[in-house]
This record gives sequence, structure tokens and C-alpha cells, in this order.
Amino acid sequence: MTANATSLTTAFERMTAEVDALFDILLASPADTRARLYDAMRHAAVGGGKRLRPLLLVSVAEMLGVDRAAAVRAGGAVEAIHVYSLIHDDLPAMDDDDLRRGKPTVHKAFDEATAVLAGDSLHALAFEILADEQVHSDPAIRMELVRILAEASGPSGMAGGQMMDLEADKGGYDLPTVTRLQQLKTGALIGASVEMGAVLGRASDDMHVALRGYARDIGLAFQIADDLIDVEGDEEKAGKALRKDGEQGKETFVSLLGIDRAREQAHILSEQAVRHLRSFGAEADILRALARFTVERDR
Repeated sequence: MTANATSLTTAFERMTAEVDALFDILLASPADTRARLYDAMRHAAVGGGKRLRPLLLVSVAEMLGVDRAAAVRAGGAVEAIHVYSLIHDDLPAMDDDDLRRGKPTVHKAFDEATAVLAGDSLHALAFEILADEQVHSDPAIRMELVRILAEASGPSGMAGGQMMDLEADKGGYDLPTVTRLQQLKTGALIGASVEMGAVLGRASDDMHVALRGYARDIGLAFQIADDLIDVEGDEEKAGKALRKDGEQGKETFVSLLGIDRAREQAHILSEQAVRHLRSFGAEADILRALARFTVERDR
């Protein structure tokens, strides 16, 4: 294992521990009949997952001199949105999945109504976290963080992409349409993570431009890698059902480009993302390692 890979593994492990600790506090089960709701939220949010989005946010923020504890809280808000989206995506009315992160999906472990409420509650929790002064003392910064995450979560971002994905069952999507779908469904929240770290660190305009280019490219690279894993991956390692897109007749980067061209394009995007960071020094090494991780992972 290279030094960069070792550093990235350590960074992921630290990020996972910090996010789990944050959720452990925020989702402490109350001594009343809401306990089942909190237990469902904890089932989805604590343990498992790559924590890629919080790590992106925290890495950018720390690179710009932000206090880590504040950045971790903001990263927890992004992860709360991500987890809510997974809970809802797994519902029978959406993707109808039984397994997520190697354990039963929330509606299977509990029930559909509880899963809906757990997702709704994590969505609300994200903005509750960002509104707190522990994230930043400046209310204008907190308001901008809320705006970025809300936009990335709604019809102009993740939810809009999910709607396009539901419509994809009807077939006929070409490469530009699939690219747009994934820029919204997957890329918007990845982009928000990078942008929120930049806002916390009061990045210059030039830094913002570079970081946006980086986020755009790793977002697409990440999704192409996901499509490859769906075709070639191991369900046990992935912790979820695979090969569903092909069974449902959905167009993906792999179905449109083929496996070899899709893999080549993912690596091109990954290296292009790294080049966006050329104005930064060693302080951006974790971001560079993350760009390469997006296309080398197996889950």
C-alpha cells in the first residue's frame, strides 16, 4: 500500500469515527414513543458507508484553515442528507431494495412508514445542524451553507436527478441525458460538499473555480465507477444489490459507452480533477487521493 493510500485509509477511518460520534450524540434515543424513529435513523446513519462527502468537505475546509470540529459538523449535515436519500431511494415506491451498506434497508428492518419518517427527520436534522453557531459564528456563512445544501438536495439537484432516474425506466436516454441525470442525482451533493468546505474557509474566487472543476469531474468519475461496479462488482463487497439497472433496461454510462470506454473515461475525469488542484500544494494531497479513489474502489 502506498503512502497516499495509507493516508487516505486513515482519513476515512477518522472521518467515519467522527461522523458516527456526532450522530451518536444527535440521535440519542428518547425515553418515549419516538424511540422507534430514532432507532431507525441510527440504523441508517451510524456505521457503514464511505463517508466520502463529509471527508471532501472537511478536507477542503482544513486545507483553508477551518477548525476541524466545525467542519465535521457541517460534514455531518451533508451525510444526513445523503443517508435520508438512501432511505427513500430504497423504498418499494422507488428502487425497492432490501440491502444497504451490508444490512437490511430501513423499511425492511422497521417498516415503510418509519422509513419515510426517518428520512424526513434526517433531512430536517441536516439544516438544524447548519443553523447552529457551532458550525460558524457568522450567520451569513451559515445561511450560505444552508442555501448550497438545499439547492443540491432539491429539484435542481439530487431529487431532480432521482426523478429523471425514475423516468429512465421508460428508456431512450442518450449520453448527454444520462450525464445530466448523474450530475444532479450524484454530482450535486458531491459538489455541495466541496463548495461548503470552500465557503467555510472563505476561499478566493480562483480557489472556488478550481474546486468546482474538481468536484464536477470527481462527481462524474464516481458515478461511472458506480456503473462499472453494478456490472462487474461483488454484492458482498458493495453491501447492496447489483445489476438492477441492466435488468430494468436503464441506460447507464456502461451501457452507452461499453465497459472499456467507461473505465477509460472515469480515469480521464479523475486525472482531470487532480489537475484542477495544481495551484495547491501538499495540503491538497487528500483531495488528490480522493479523486483517484473514486475510480479505484470496489464498493
